[in-house]
Amino acid sequence: MGIFRRLSDILKSNVNDLIDRAEDPEKMVKQIIIDMQKELTNATQNYGKAKASERLAEKKYLEAKKVSENWESKAKMALSQGNADLAKQALAKKVKADEDVAAYKEMYDSISAQTDAIGDQVEVLKSKLDEAKARQAMLIARSQMADTQKNLAKSTGGFDGNSAMEKFNRMEEKIRVKEAEAAAFTEIADAGEDDDLNDAFEQIESAAKVDAELARLMAEINGEPSAEPAVEAPAAEAPAAE
Repeated sequence: MGIFRRLSDILKSNVNDLIDRAEDPEKMVKQIIIDMQKELTNATQNYGKAKASERLAEKKYLEAKKVSENWESKAKMALSQGNADLAKQALAKKVKADEDVAAYKEMYDSISAQTDAIGDQVEVLKSKLDEAKARQAMLIARSQMADTQKNLAKSTGGFDGNSAMEKFNRMEEKIRVKEAEAAAFTEIADAGEDDDLNDAFEQIESAAKVDAELARLMAEINGEPSAEPAVEAPAAEAPAAE
């Protein structure tokens, strides 16, 4: 039947082939579900119309059969009263009713067969739709997983782990050099402070010696007994450098 031509195409379609050719498999899968739902709706509507025609044909058939039975009952009643002519007239009506019965019976059987076929196709489509819905989530999940794996492959494809570690090693070496330089500058600065302190004490000692010599010479000039040379005071021990 023409109304099921597209239904047949959908049922015979290879879903995996459609997905392979689709730019967006997820959209294609969803569109297939939408198409099948539309076909199911149309098929269900046509099935309803077919059932209505079947019921109408059945009604006509039953009415014609009742008319035939009624004329036969009247013919029997006429014969029971000895009226053969009236019985023949009733039987003539029955023969015409029987023809209607046969015609309506044939029409009813044909419509009933077609309705059953449409009903079977509706059930097939329902089954296929349920199967497609069950597979939809799985197919979409597989598609998304494939996209994720592809994107990860693209992201890590140009990444060189060895090169990255070499860069880290170079940065670490630079930091070590900076740390060594800082330690050296600190040591030099501490040593400079110790030298300044030692120089200050040496200047004090030297000044004391000069003052002692000056006192000795002045005593000699004035005829005073020369004083014992001043005992050199021990140099103050400079604090050890930390």
